[in-house]
Amino acid sequence: MIALVVNACAIPELAEKTARTDVPERFNNVQDTTNTAQLNWKEYFTDENLIALIDTALSNNQELNITLQEIEIARNEVSAKKGEYLPFVNLGAGMGVDKVGRYTRNGALEANTEIEPGREFPEPLGDFMVGAYATWEVDIWRKLRNSKKAALTRYLASIEGKNFMVTNLIAEVANSYYELLALDNQLDIVNQNIQIQTNALEIVKVQKEAARTTELAVRKFEAEVFKTKSLQFDIQQMIIETENRINFLIGRYPQPITRSSQAFSDLALNNVQAGIPSQLLINRPDIREAEMTLAAANLDIQVARANFYPSLDLNAGVGLNAFNAKFLFTAPESLLYSLAGDLVSPLINRNAIKAEYQNANAKQIQAIFNYERTILQAYLEVTNQLSNIDNLSKSFDLRRQQVEALTESINISTNLFRSARADYMEVLLTQRDALESRFELVETKMQQMHAIVNMYKALGGGWN
Repeated sequence: MIALVVNACAIPELAEKTARTDVPERFNNVQDTTNTAQLNWKEYFTDENLIALIDTALSNNQELNITLQEIEIARNEVSAKKGEYLPFVNLGAGMGVDKVGRYTRNGALEANTEIEPGREFPEPLGDFMVGAYATWEVDIWRKLRNSKKAALTRYLASIEGKNFMVTNLIAEVANSYYELLALDNQLDIVNQNIQIQTNALEIVKVQKEAARTTELAVRKFEAEVFKTKSLQFDIQQMIIETENRINFLIGRYPQPITRSSQAFSDLALNNVQAGIPSQLLINRPDIREAEMTLAAANLDIQVARANFYPSLDLNAGVGLNAFNAKFLFTAPESLLYSLAGDLVSPLINRNAIKAEYQNANAKQIQAIFNYERTILQAYLEVTNQLSNIDNLSKSFDLRRQQVEALTESINISTNLFRSARADYMEVLLTQRDALESRFELVETKMQQMHAIVNMYKALGGGWN
């Protein structure tokens, strides 16, 4: 059977894969078991404004609240499955009246039968009844208990799915916040550059009046100022959109985001500890969710297999029944009870049961592949972010040096232009290069902050 092959072979092989050490060397060389994912997100992020935003998001985010209701639905499903292997007991009461024809078999019998000496059947004949009825499917093959256990496992998996959503939500809010800080700094850079370009334009105009340059240089500098000023509005629009993205994540209507954008380029980077690879299996909620989904799929196969076997149903009832209400509680004359058992086994046309069993096998294989993919993705995310943090740190240092060199070049080129030892195009290009380099420095810092956030997410932090 497919299920036996999967259970006996595929799962041990999968466990062996997850325990192997042929992961990238950067991850494997880590001997320290300290793992950043074990830090609470309030300890990992130190910006009070960011902490307040994340706190609000965890309370108001609509998608997260929808997921919480899905967890409630899964919990109710567990209760429903638990009740299936317990006896169903119903209480009932009824009353009626019956009049049969005199010249019928029942009518003739009633006319010639006395309830007690000298007392005939009343006409019409009443019928009063009160009683309890119970039905119970005896769980011989553990079908119902396995079904309940599968529902419980899926409930636990839904909780892990919620935890994974929390991790992603925290990362998304943090990344958007750092992007907003970067845009604020880029807007400041543009404003400073406009001032520098305006000053250079004034110098060019003076040079033109002294016949030391041409109208072409003046127009070139004016065009550069207009271009930089237009860039202001592009950045302002991106700031509004980023603010509203954060507002959406925290579940509120558009309003300014409280933040502190000063010294963004000097923000300290968190010291990230990746721990050891096997800790991903414990820390990552998506891996635990995939593992529980696989366990539930295995139980579904056992439930589907049990459908091929006979089922035993027990039916019982006890109550009181009389033709007149005043005799209803006369015991033991009004007492009635019944007990019956049914043993039923599928015999003909079992295609539906076979199809259900084959579907359960296919879903288990799907769950195995999903489990493998989730683990592989987790390892790749961690190794990518480890490399990213290292390379961005080196890139940031070099870009900082580039900015310092080009900032000095602006003053040098301006002084040379004043003394007619440099062409106006050199001044323009130097200013343009300096603006781009400062933009790139802020962009690199934002990527660094994103890498720190994404590393925390990749390690499975944020949900605890």
